[in-house]
Amino acid sequence: QVRLAESGGGLVQAGASLTLSCVGSGPTFNIDPVAWFRQVPGKEREFVAAIGRNPGPTNYADSVKGRFTISRDKAKNTVYLAMSDLKPEDTAVYYCAAGNYYSKLRESYTYWGQGTQVTVSS
Repeated sequence: QVRLAESGGGLVQAGASLTLSCVGSGPTFNIDPVAWFRQVPGKEREFVAAIGRNPGPTNYADSVKGRFTISRDKAKNTVYLAMSDLKPEDTAVYYCAAGNYYSKLRESYTYWGQGTQVTVSS
């Protein structure tokens, strides 16, 4: 079983940068595909970025392409989401997810963290 814990969220101004961390435990975390999703109240949880099996391809939602970067540090059992040029529309709870399939679909991921709030003020 994989356990995930996100951190790094906070309140920032538009244009700022922030890096989220997802620390995973379990025997397969360092090789499983991992993704970041985000959700605002009243809306569906949406795909943000994913990284495949190590070394892994990466994929991004169009809305964050060029601003966000997903990466993995095996030594630290951590997947990062580096976010730059943040916009108010990036405000959401960000979730880390791990699973067997490298995908943009929520259904592909079995394990989820509790989420970390990112708020971007204008």
